[in-house]
Amino acid sequence: MLVALTAILVLGCKVGPNYRRPLIHPPDVFRGSGDDTPPADATSLADLKWFEVFKDERLQELIHTALTQNYDLRDAVVRVDAARANLGITRADQFPSIDLSADVTTLRRSTNGAFQLPFGFESKRTFGSVFLNLLSFEVDAWGRLRRATESARADLLLAEENRKTVVTTLVGDVAAAYFSLLELDMELEIARHTLATREDSLRLIEVRQRGGVATLLDLRQAQQLVYGAAQVIPDVQRLIEQTENQIQLLLGLSPGAVVRGLRLTEQPQLPSVPPGLPSSLLERRPDIRAAEQNLVSANAIIGVAKAAYFPRITLTGFLGSETDQLSSLFTGPARAWQFVPQVLQPIFEGGRIRSTVKLTEAQREIALVRYERTIETAFREVSDALVQHRRVTEIRTQEELLVATLQDRSRLAYMRYRGGVDTLLNAKDADRDLFAAELDLARTRRDELQAMVQLYKALGGGWQQ
Repeated sequence: MLVALTAILVLGCKVGPNYRRPLIHPPDVFRGSGDDTPPADATSLADLKWFEVFKDERLQELIHTALTQNYDLRDAVVRVDAARANLGITRADQFPSIDLSADVTTLRRSTNGAFQLPFGFESKRTFGSVFLNLLSFEVDAWGRLRRATESARADLLLAEENRKTVVTTLVGDVAAAYFSLLELDMELEIARHTLATREDSLRLIEVRQRGGVATLLDLRQAQQLVYGAAQVIPDVQRLIEQTENQIQLLLGLSPGAVVRGLRLTEQPQLPSVPPGLPSSLLERRPDIRAAEQNLVSANAIIGVAKAAYFPRITLTGFLGSETDQLSSLFTGPARAWQFVPQVLQPIFEGGRIRSTVKLTEAQREIALVRYERTIETAFREVSDALVQHRRVTEIRTQEELLVATLQDRSRLAYMRYRGGVDTLLNAKDADRDLFAAELDLARTRRDELQAMVQLYKALGGGWQQ
């Protein structure tokens, strides 16, 4: 009993440090969350699933297709499978490998050979053997194999978290590209409407110029505005086609057109949900969890390196039967066995083991630094997204007022010009300012939607099934 207890204690030993999560001090609230967000509110936008955030049915179809066919995501899924297989290979080293071997050999000697056989000697012999072979089983007395399995298991979780990171990024990229496409559609609509309005004004000025009321300078100014609006259209069309190709690549498809759903101004307002507790970000963002699993793996590898200081115990042998008469193959005298325990103790390695341990400890420190940097980067991304969304919303409100003012100014300027009270120059200035402001407003509306997408992504949302 004492021997068995000692064996259990020895086999349960694992050299190297056990993993403990580093102490992190997250802020009480995210900077940029606003004064109206309660510090203790654990509800977060990222807790919603992606189809609860993006309500446009066409956008949902695009995201669903991307989650099925995107090349980066497919690559990440295969990497998870590879890491799972590697864990199985590494874990198998903890168990004995036993093979079954059997053979039957029939031999007949020639009676006319160099050594003549006596009369009556049986020249034909049959030999047989059956063995169970124990192939170099290592007794994991110091936990080297268990530490290696711990590292492989962390690598599997790392691959899975990387897959979730790809999902989060993919959902955000498809949504952002889709909103950019809708904004370009709106730019094209504004440019075409502006061109039609300017062409009407040009025709009116041509009539007035022929009647001697308008000057040649007025005509050239009107033509300048028409040509300026006309050249915007093909440039926007170019951007539309390129954005469509970008979306198709995210979907894993060949370049082609993308079907739209709701217009930019018809998009449902994204949920106005607080960002949640900063401490929950550590558990939600898959890239943070991936960085932690990388740290876990590096920590376990230290144990693998330190185990090299201690003896490596291996067991080999076989058990079976061997005879020259098949009928007596399983009888007592035919039994054969061999058991070979081996102990290998390093004596002099020229400092190799010590240097290997120092290397693994340095790699763990590198993983720790990357883990901490990933966390601080995540806090910064959330803060930037909160600030971006709040400020862009304020800009959009002011730009809507500006567009409304410029629309009225342009109407009054053209009315005064037709009445002969004001010059065409003022009307054209108002027209140019209105066109630029309408384009800016469309881009700001896109930026507002994309800021919410970025916040959703920064908070770690999108990977939930």
